Amino acid sequence: MKRAGTLRQVSDLSDFSRGHWLRELLCRGEEPSYVQPSPDGQHLLVLQKNGPPPLPRVVAFQRHSIAGADLERSWQPPQPALVGLLFLQSPVVLDSWVLAMVWEHGRTEVWHFVVAVGWQLLQTLELCQGARARVVSVCSQGASLVWCEERPPLDAHSDMSKCAFRFCVCARALEVGEQGVRLGTVRMILHNSPEYQVLASPQHIFLVPAAAGFATTSKFLLIWHPETAKLTITAPSAGFIHSKVLHSSSESDFRKLLLGSVGLLSGFTPLDIHTSAVSNSGGLLLVSTKGAVNMVEPDGTQRHIFDLEVDSLAQGTPVRLKTFGSILACVLTGVLYLVDQNSGRLIEKEVLSMKEVHFLEAPGEEDSIQLLSQAGIYSFSFSKPEDSSRPEPCLVEMVFEEACRYYQRRSLSSSKLTVEKLKKGGAFQAPVALASILQHSLHQKQKPAQGLQDTYAKLLSTMSLELQSYMSLELLKTCVVCAPESEVESYCKELVEQEVSRILHSDMDKDNLAYLNSVFDSFPKAAWKATRSCLQLQQNGDGLLVARATPEVWKKVLGGPQLDDVGQNGMVPLFELICASFLRFKPKWLPSFVELTQQYVGMSWAYSSKEGPEGRVPLYKRALGVLARKNKHSEGDSEMELELLLCSKRPKAVLQALHLLIRLKRWQRVVEVAEKFSKLSPLLNKEIFTTLLAEFAQHRELDPYLDRLWPLCPAELTASDILTVVLQNLPHSQEDPVPFSSEGNQLTVGLLKPLLQRVVQRPSVQNEMYLDALQSPTFPPPTPPREH
Repeated sequence: MKRAGTLRQVSDLSDFSRGHWLRELLCRGEEPSYVQPSPDGQHLLVLQKNGPPPLPRVVAFQRHSIAGADLERSWQPPQPALVGLLFLQSPVVLDSWVLAMVWEHGRTEVWHFVVAVGWQLLQTLELCQGARARVVSVCSQGASLVWCEERPPLDAHSDMSKCAFRFCVCARALEVGEQGVRLGTVRMILHNSPEYQVLASPQHIFLVPAAAGFATTSKFLLIWHPETAKLTITAPSAGFIHSKVLHSSSESDFRKLLLGSVGLLSGFTPLDIHTSAVSNSGGLLLVSTKGAVNMVEPDGTQRHIFDLEVDSLAQGTPVRLKTFGSILACVLTGVLYLVDQNSGRLIEKEVLSMKEVHFLEAPGEEDSIQLLSQAGIYSFSFSKPEDSSRPEPCLVEMVFEEACRYYQRRSLSSSKLTVEKLKKGGAFQAPVALASILQHSLHQKQKPAQGLQDTYAKLLSTMSLELQSYMSLELLKTCVVCAPESEVESYCKELVEQEVSRILHSDMDKDNLAYLNSVFDSFPKAAWKATRSCLQLQQNGDGLLVARATPEVWKKVLGGPQLDDVGQNGMVPLFELICASFLRFKPKWLPSFVELTQQYVGMSWAYSSKEGPEGRVPLYKRALGVLARKNKHSEGDSEMELELLLCSKRPKAVLQALHLLIRLKRWQRVVEVAEKFSKLSPLLNKEIFTTLLAEFAQHRELDPYLDRLWPLCPAELTASDILTVVLQNLPHSQEDPVPFSSEGNQLTVGLLKPLLQRVVQRPSVQNEMYLDALQSPTFPPPTPPREH
């Protein structure tokens, strides 16, 4: 894990032209609305909208004071305001960029910096097509501009509530070439919509509802995928809702887009968004008014990252967000939080001497964070921990964090429990005891044992084996972090096996399941080997799959959080994870594994019990769902589908497999399946025979197998029943009458004769009932003697 270093000053703004103006601005507490360095890091763009001087303006500062004019633009209300400052790469000239200034009425100025000359205005363009349009939000993706504009109604006295959907979202290419600047055609993404803030990631555009939006339309986000022309609707609390490919501008009407999802969306609560930003990985970072930081992925799923230490955030309170590699940096009221995006763990919390700061890009320095303050530009560098011999502070902190989560779940109080409260309170003795034992045990390696309370000493003796296992696991994790690349793979295999085994022997809650999902995703091969080891899966001498896992482990595999519990945020239940591993590394074993799991379910849970996995979705259907979600489908998938249907031994599944075989015209396999599964039950036998009799009536493909097919005829079927099925399924011929067909593939009496003879010669059920009476020596019985 990375750890933050010390905060060091890299510039006092003196190397920027007119840096004193910016320093004075920041020292007066006049917060800039926007600060952004140029792609080459040689210019600093500052936008000031509020406060003195009276005119809002934008100023570009030049590093190293190279000769040339600085860029400064100011405007005075009611002149249209500046909406966006965007740096665009020029596709013609390598490593060249231009600055686009987008004003509220759609006018766009394109500026270019030339060394020794300064800033030059290349061209002024009109972004919007309508003269009355007003740009409310704009962003850039590659060489394209994407914006949300307001199109006011023609009637100035119209009721604004009736004109709520007066906005539209558009995209337009801005091409910078040697001949000048040219705007491409307008592409309509969404029209007749409420107001949206547009935010661009490298591949997607996020549409976030404006704060003043209507409650009905502020319950969801929209994600535009330019490459596929697809628009995704997602409610972060519920995950992906709907996705639609827009083939033409007529399909991009906002109300038509929501037509099929209105009922679903009406039950959601409005979004709680205080601040939004795009991460460098392409996700959308959202900060709620309660301080929760979440990430919305481009596929619509949401993941919680971190909770800021605040009760609530006022509307005007600035929250600065920026991602640097896998690190999320957040500044709130003079406190810098550094959080690992992947694990959500707080790496560093630093109280800054300055309250207001801005994040800057650091070209070529991915392992450092740059901050702009009134004192200058500061850098916060990351470094790997050099001394890994004393990991106890991290472990002890983990103990208290886990305890906080545990007690918070069990608490009836709504007040949030923190680590500080946990350490100070006298009611929570377990984490304090465990922390003391951990510190004592870890110190024993380097120092003589310090005094330990008698109660804790007894606990230590009881849990010594578990503690040794835990310490070896932590040591292994340290080895993974510090090992050279050639040894990492072997360490990872051992680490994954220990982690999978540990989780399978602990409570399978949502957090553990999410962790297992990440393990299977990051180390698929190692996770597969660990699963085989934990379940003790192997083939016996007869080639059958056997497992020697304990009942507790089976219950974790089959009875953990199910699809309806964890379907959100992309989490997959453990059974599905294991099935996906089978499909990837040992597909031939998957049907046998599903059969094994069904046997265990039958022994452990009552049939259709709601507590058991079969009470919800049958296991074979869950395995079929994993097969259907494969990224690449092969020819063997149809055979795998057949095997999964047949291994369930459920009547509906067997019949479904039979119909699939008939569709594939695999008649040898059809007859084999019929012979095997007709023995399971009389009802299934009748369904199978009736299905095959109907096929026999339609074509001659089954004729070579009639000697094996007729013995499957159920006892209750009469000759009349058989003729009825045959006549109902005879093919309709438009040419010759059936007895005189010239094709020679029609059903004849000779083909059906052996079956009818077999049925007629078989004693009927009613005859068997009176067989004893009919075989008595005298019939009718003699009259009993009369009594006088």
